[in-house]
Amino acid sequence: METVVSGIRPTGNLHLGNYFGAVKGFLQMQHEYNCLFFIADWHSLTTHPHPADIRKSAYTILSEYLACGIDPEIAPIYIQSDVPETVELYLYLNMIAGIGELMRTTSFKDKARQQLHIDRVHTTEGDVEHEIFNESNKHSVSAGLLTYPTLMAADIIIHKAVKVPVGKDQEQNMEMARRFARRFNQTYGVDFFPEPASFYYSHKAVKVPGLDGSGKMGKSEGNAIYLIDDEKTIRKKVMKAVTDSGPTEPNSPKPEPIANLFTMMEIVSTKDTYDYFNEKYNACEIRYGDMKKQLAEDINAFCAPIRERILAIAADTDYLDKVARQGAEKARASAAKTLNEVRRIIGFHSY
Repeated sequence: METVVSGIRPTGNLHLGNYFGAVKGFLQMQHEYNCLFFIADWHSLTTHPHPADIRKSAYTILSEYLACGIDPEIAPIYIQSDVPETVELYLYLNMIAGIGELMRTTSFKDKARQQLHIDRVHTTEGDVEHEIFNESNKHSVSAGLLTYPTLMAADIIIHKAVKVPVGKDQEQNMEMARRFARRFNQTYGVDFFPEPASFYYSHKAVKVPGLDGSGKMGKSEGNAIYLIDDEKTIRKKVMKAVTDSGPTEPNSPKPEPIANLFTMMEIVSTKDTYDYFNEKYNACEIRYGDMKKQLAEDINAFCAPIRERILAIAADTDYLDKVARQGAEKARASAAKTLNEVRRIIGFHSY
C-alpha cells in the first residue's frame, strides 16, 4: 500500500473543523493506505520555545485521535521527538536548502511578522529579496522557524511517503518538500526519494465555518467548538453565534453568517432538520433562536460520545504511554531503514 504521513502540532484540543476537515478522512484512510500519524512537538517550538508541558499537550492530541477512532494497531501514532532519526535527515536537507528560498516562504514571513516588527524595506541580492529586520529584535526569529520546511520535508520523506493530507495553507511547504526530495536525488545521482503529493482524500472534505460570522473554524480565531466541550459550553457558544434580523423576501440569498449556521447544521443534523429550517428561512418565518437551540442539541449529540471516550482515554496514562511507545517503535523502524540508506548514499558509514 502507498504510504501516507500526516502531522499535527500539539497546540490545543481538536475542534469540529479538525474532525470533519481531516480526522474523519483519516478513519477511512487507515484501512486503505500505510498511514503514519505524528504529533509535531518539535514544530511547536518554532513559535513557542518555552512550552508549559509539551508532553501533556502531545498526549491531549493522542487521546483525542484515539477517541475519534484512529486504530494504533493499524495506523501508528507517534510523537515527533520520539523519532530522532528525523533530525539527522533534517540536517542533511538543510545542507542542500538555500537560505533565500527558505526566507521567501509565505509561512516564514507571516510568522516572523507576528513575532517582531519588520521594517518594510527590501533589498535585492542576486535574485533574492530580503526584508530588513530591526537590529534590536533580529534575533527574536529562530533558525528553526526559517528551516520549518526542511523539518517538514524530513518528517515526510523519512518514511518515503507519497501522499500527505494537507490544507491549502501548507501547499507551499509541500512544494518545498518535493523540491528537497528531488534535489537530494539530483545531488547524489540517485532515484531514492519519491516526491510526495498533496492529498485530498475526499472531494467532499468539509470546510467547517466558525461561529463568528465569517471564515473557517480555527483555534486562533476563537470561533471553535471543541470535541471536548461539554453540553453547557456548546450551547453557550452556539447561542452567541452571529445572526441578522432575518430575510425580508422569500428565497433570499443567505448572508455569510447565516449560511455558516446552515452549513454547520448540514454537517451535524439530519436532513429533515436542515430542510425544516431551510424552508422556514425561505418563507421568511425563521426563528434563529429555535434554530440555534436545535443546532446546539445536534452538535452535542455528535460530540458527547467522543467527549466521553476522550475523558476515559486521557485518564489512562499507561495506555497512552503504550500507544506512544509502540508508535515510536514502528516509526523508528521505518525511519532507520531510510536513514541507513541515506547515509550510504551520501558516503557516511551506515549500520
